[in-house]
Amino acid sequence: MPKIDPETQKLYDEINGMIQKFKDDQKAKADCTLADKCGDMGDVPKIRFSSKKILKGHINKVNSVHFAGDSRHCVTGSLDGKLIIWDTWTANKVQIIPLRSAWVMTVAFSPSGNFVACGGMDNQCTVYDVNNRDASGVAKMVRELVGYEGFLSSCRFLDDGHLITGSGDMKICHWDLEKGVKTMDFNGHAGDIAGLSLSPDMNTYITGSVDKTAKLWDVREQGHKQMFFGHDMDVSSVCYHPSGFGFASCSEDQTARMYDLRSDQQIGLYEPPQKNTGFTSCALSTSGRYLMCAGVEGNVHSWDTMKQRHTGTLSGHENRITCISLCPNGMCLASTSWDQQVRLWL
Repeated sequence: MPKIDPETQKLYDEINGMIQKFKDDQKAKADCTLADKCGDMGDVPKIRFSSKKILKGHINKVNSVHFAGDSRHCVTGSLDGKLIIWDTWTANKVQIIPLRSAWVMTVAFSPSGNFVACGGMDNQCTVYDVNNRDASGVAKMVRELVGYEGFLSSCRFLDDGHLITGSGDMKICHWDLEKGVKTMDFNGHAGDIAGLSLSPDMNTYITGSVDKTAKLWDVREQGHKQMFFGHDMDVSSVCYHPSGFGFASCSEDQTARMYDLRSDQQIGLYEPPQKNTGFTSCALSTSGRYLMCAGVEGNVHSWDTMKQRHTGTLSGHENRITCISLCPNGMCLASTSWDQQVRLWL
């Protein structure tokens, strides 16, 4: 580590002091805890998901998965340089899309199921039309979105014509896909952006970053609306609550947390029983009662969000789980891993 000069250290101390003041102010205004208020609620049963299907086809680490709006099809991206679109009902491959760069880190399916997007270490976002084929018979590339100074870490479709991306150059970009131009480009965080989640009404979104914060944004504006502290290490994933009034986050600091947008602070803290694993990805059930997080040790952990109790572990992967995605109807959870497998939990 390079030596920090006294002036820079003074600024660090000032910023950390301000963050601590914000936390103290929030704590002073928190007159109760979620666990106390929900203590008399009935317990939810332990999570009953089991690994019903294993999707085999990738020959290297699988880094990302995302469901289409029909809750049937999902897309996965792997370091073998392939995107595979799967029919999760039959476990069959629908399409295999070879990529120009194998270093894919994020994938996204448009809600309509007409387009997929991916990106990673190639510092660009590539969009494919799954309903049209090129001369070689694979999905037609319709856009290559360039201009990033860092890796692409997350991307999500607002609709077939608009896309939001977060990247390692700390920037958030909004794209008009029909014109192929940026409509917005601004610095979002003080570190790499690691995760992005859209609200149910598609009007706002949450980002998580290695600067240990999460931020709330309006899709029409460049400035963030709220900033949330709490994690001690990188925020690796965020997930909007189905109600639209809160969101969950997870981190390598071995915790997951729930934040409420209306009270502007953290309301839930979730830790694994052994406290021996960091988390890479999180998802909330359609009711918002279950929180699921993918652990670096290869298990998916589940909690009751209201009572903050651990409700089970999904075991099956043999290596680090990189991403989990819950289908829109809440009936199936997909997980990807360094063990080259995609598992479907039903």
